[in-house]
Amino acid sequence: MEYPVIRGERNGSTGVQVIARAAEILRALKGQAEGLSLSQIASKVGLAKSTVYRIVRALEAERFVTSASPTGRIRLGLGLAPLAAWVNTEMRQQIRPYMDLLSKEVDETVDLAVLDDTLIFFVDQVVVPHRLQAISAVGATFPLHCTANGKALLAELPLEQVERLVPEHLQIFTSHTLTTREQLLNDLKQIRREGIAYDREEHTEGICALGTTIRDAMGNLAAITIPVPSVRFYGNEQHLVSALLNIRKQIKQKVEMP
Repeated sequence: MEYPVIRGERNGSTGVQVIARAAEILRALKGQAEGLSLSQIASKVGLAKSTVYRIVRALEAERFVTSASPTGRIRLGLGLAPLAAWVNTEMRQQIRPYMDLLSKEVDETVDLAVLDDTLIFFVDQVVVPHRLQAISAVGATFPLHCTANGKALLAELPLEQVERLVPEHLQIFTSHTLTTREQLLNDLKQIRREGIAYDREEHTEGICALGTTIRDAMGNLAAITIPVPSVRFYGNEQHLVSALLNIRKQIKQKVEMP
């Protein structure tokens, strides 16, 4: 594989600087589903467009970024997903058997996600073979304020941290999306009381979900959720809630630290 030449990369200190700049570019692309242009990336990271171009080409060669055709914008690539998934390998190994049990009981997809700064990050998934499915992908990221896993995780955090992570005015995805931090904080109060977070078509029309939080043997926090097409969700909530709370109880008894 041939790599673009980045001037000074053979120098030790400059090589470290290139790595740091590449990391800045990757962070700038996080959460940008439509991608960013080279000019937008350069503006975000404070680098010359020519420098960004060379680093992006090197990242593209490793599939860490990709061009979002037909716009030509740059977005995160699939090469990152396998690496990211391994970060939470131990958690996945501990929780996966319970995800399998839950998926079989409700006959729906089950997701495992963790907090990643201002987003949620999917680390594992059990998929069912329905013709109509509600699935994302391991390595994908989603907003906190309009997803069941995001809200479940936020409900575990102190108010000061929630206010740092969530802006006063929230991005609107559907007609059901909460639009203000105040609305979200009220929702979080109910989640803390009931132990269940809901996404009733708040992120995607036609897709609902419910979720709760669990911890692995080391005390690491995660959210386990059941995403469901809305046609199978409404009228079936109580069964889904019961199954989810039951699996949470099992994880608490058999996996979480006493």
